[in-house]
This record gives sequence, structure tokens and C-alpha cells, in this order.
Amino acid sequence: MTHKIIQDSQSGPTVCGLFSGIGGLELGFHLNGFHSQLLCEIDPVASHVLKVRFPGIELVSDVRDVSSLRNADVLCAGFPCQNLSSSGNKIGISGTQSSLVDEIFRLLESNHPKWVVIENVRFMLHLNQGEAMRRIVDNFEQLGYNWAYRVIDSQSFGVPQRRHRVYFIASRTEDPRNVILSDDSIRPEALKDLTIEEPIGFYWTEGAYAAGLNRNAIPPLKAGSTIGIPSPPAICFPDGLVGTPDIRDAERVQGFHENWTKPAEEVAKPSIRWRLLGNSVTVNVSEWIAQKILRPIPYDASKDRPLDKKWPMAAWSIDKQRHESFSSDWPFNSRMAQISDFLRHPIKPLSVRATNGFLSRAYKGNLKYPKGFLEILSNHSGSK
Repeated sequence: MTHKIIQDSQSGPTVCGLFSGIGGLELGFHLNGFHSQLLCEIDPVASHVLKVRFPGIELVSDVRDVSSLRNADVLCAGFPCQNLSSSGNKIGISGTQSSLVDEIFRLLESNHPKWVVIENVRFMLHLNQGEAMRRIVDNFEQLGYNWAYRVIDSQSFGVPQRRHRVYFIASRTEDPRNVILSDDSIRPEALKDLTIEEPIGFYWTEGAYAAGLNRNAIPPLKAGSTIGIPSPPAICFPDGLVGTPDIRDAERVQGFHENWTKPAEEVAKPSIRWRLLGNSVTVNVSEWIAQKILRPIPYDASKDRPLDKKWPMAAWSIDKQRHESFSSDWPFNSRMAQISDFLRHPIKPLSVRATNGFLSRAYKGNLKYPKGFLEILSNHSGSK
């Protein structure tokens, strides 16, 4: 299957995408009847994927060359996170890549979409005392926008990946709270339990100070690692198998069709597909946002309080009056997805070298691991 985006007509609401990556935000909107007017992506490999998956749609490389949003109803922009991520260089919003968020405000001075949707890493709420969020919300308010944001875990949407991201919605004419804040549930208590009786996802590239341990789910797919390469997370199974998932299974965990990133192999090494996925947006969350824009649900703000100095997990501003929201990171009480249900292709056993590297870091660090977890890895590597 080619999985191309086919737009049968130009009727209906429209979308422009900046910093589109492989089209996670845009795909979610397309699945709800929106039509893409423009895509913008400077990475040549991601851009090639967009050309194949969104044929016939105008594609611009450099966001600084975009002068018009084509009267789109929605602007989507997952601006670069390299300077904001906890695994990045932590320079902050003034870094050469993440500062490109200012291009959004340049365009909004003369273009007025009904909605603006931004996605980025949770760490930006805390880095440099929340400098990035201050810059973003100050600019939106100066341009006359109301806004609301919320940290959301992709697991709430039925995928076995614990992935917390900030989703920020702004509008000059509508109430963004009714889009991003008005569905809410409670995180299942079962997520807190970790035993070797069920699969445990973890980062094999780490181990000393962090490992991303997850019960029946993988940690967030990411673009890089502590060893400097884009790589899949690992899974430790109760039967002693330790390995990494197939890229096609990981694509479905991120909400894409299987082989969505396959075109990347036409212009780069196959391993780069992991970086593309790590930089992308969970399509399931994007679908929900598109649905809520079409059919907003009134938000009850009666328990909210004025915003303090720190940026909370969720907040909003109407007429420049900022408040903290108590909406959780878990919009839906959906059935917990099991990582085993997503594994249609064989697991690639983790190499002895990779396993021993993790074990070495784990034994030197101060992390606590589930009873028997390190023993399974030791048996897998043959060191026991």
C-alpha cells in the first residue's frame, strides 16, 4: 500500500503546516476532512517523505521563505525542539533552531487563521524558568490571541508509548479551552506497577541516571540518544527475550500507517527512520484535536485559579487573564494498549554489546530496577 494522502476536493476546512516533519499533525487533520494547503520542512529526508505521502501539495523548504498561509483555517506548527529537549543541548528558546518559533509570529501579523496548533516537548515548561513559554504566550497575547495548552500523554489515546508533549491551541475568535482542556480522565493506577511478569520497555542506550522504564509500553520514541544515534527503545519480555521492535511496529505505535517512513530509504540509510519517528507527533492526538476543533466541548473553568510564576501541566488565557487548569495529562479512560498487541513483526534481539553496555551503566548508577529485571538482561547477554 502507498498510503498517499488523496484530496478528492478542495471543499472543507484547510490546513497549513510549518515544521511539518513527516506530517503527524497534518495527517490527523486530514483524517478529519481537512485539506492541506501548504507544507514546510527543511530536513531533506523528512521532506522526501512528505512529497511521497502528500503528493501535489505545495512544499516549501525554509520557513523564512513562507510569506502567506493561503487563507488556511488552521496553522499547525511543531517547531524545532532541539534547543528545548531534556536530551538536547538545553540552550533554550533563543537557540538557532528553536528560535524559529518567531517565524510563526511573523506570519500571524499578516495572516489570520482561525486556529493555531503548536506541539513541543514538556521540558520547555521548566527549562530556564519557563523562558520558552513566556516568549510564546507573550507573543500570542500581543497579537490578540486567546490560548490554552496542556501536557498530554499519548498512552491515553490507545498506543503503548508513554509520550508527554505540550499541545498549545490559540485563536483570536474562539475559545481554545473548549478544544484542548474539556476532555479529562484519570491515569490508571496500574501504570505505576512495574514487574517482570509483563513486558517492560526501556532505553538500552541509557541506564545510569535514566532508563525510561515502562510497563507494557515503550518510552518515548526520540530522535537521538546518549550514544549519539537515532535508535529504537528496547523491550524486556517475561520469557527472557530482550530486543527492539521493528520500525513498522513503531510507526503504528506513533499512529502512522505501517511503512509511512519507508520513502526515507530512497534518499538515506534505513536507520534514519527512527529519527523521523522520534521527531514526529502521535497522529492519534492530532486526530482528537482536529475533532475538537470541528466539535468543541464547553470547558468548566470554575475550579481554575490565577496562574502563578511556574508553568503548570495545563493553563489558559482569555483576554490576557492567565489561569492554571487542572486538566490532567490523560484525556480519555481508554483501554490500556499492550505493547505485545502492536508487535506484528519479529523482535530483533538486543546485541550482547548493547546489553552489556546497559548493564554496566545500570550497575554504576543509582536507579532502582524491578526485581529480576537486570538478571533477565544478564542471562540474555550470556554474562550469567
